[in-house]
Amino acid sequence: MIAEKKDSNQTDSRRQDEASHQSSKSWKVLIVDDEPSVHQVTRLALQDFRFAGRGLRFFSAYTTSEAIALLKENPDTALMLLDVVMESPDAGLRLVEHVRLSLNNRAVRIILRTGQPGQAPEQQVVADYDINDYKEKTELTATKLFTAVYSALRAYRDICALQTNRRGMESIIDATAGMFRSRALSEFAQ
Repeated sequence: MIAEKKDSNQTDSRRQDEASHQSSKSWKVLIVDDEPSVHQVTRLALQDFRFAGRGLRFFSAYTTSEAIALLKENPDTALMLLDVVMESPDAGLRLVEHVRLSLNNRAVRIILRTGQPGQAPEQQVVADYDINDYKEKTELTATKLFTAVYSALRAYRDICALQTNRRGMESIIDATAGMFRSRALSEFAQ
């Protein structure tokens, strides 16, 4: 009885360790903007942000090439806050295409932020590019930023869960097919 209780306590302890490890893991957020003040304000506005028991870990890129390098190093980036106009008038849009097509990263949520909405009209951009939200920097209050980030992280979490479930189902299907093949061969041999 004492040994069972000890094993139970160790199992509970391991579960708590795993849960605290999961809750201590931060959501990765990539800020891509050529203005250093945007990085500072974003970090300040979201410094106490938590979703699903986890905080945020920020990465900063000031050019598209820096962003690409960071995304390659951190494919589990949950959210990218992206400026449209940086080293060229459409640098942000070209980065979206690169992330979705070349890096084949469909999970990262992308919130496009622009200070020059005429350069990338919202309806056209939302229709033509695989982004998740579009915000003008002038309208983006701390509250609206919080709401947008919360929604994006919820979507990212759900996409990751779906991907994990899909991989699990594929494994089950593969294993089941293997079992049926083995059984059929065994029956054939008999």
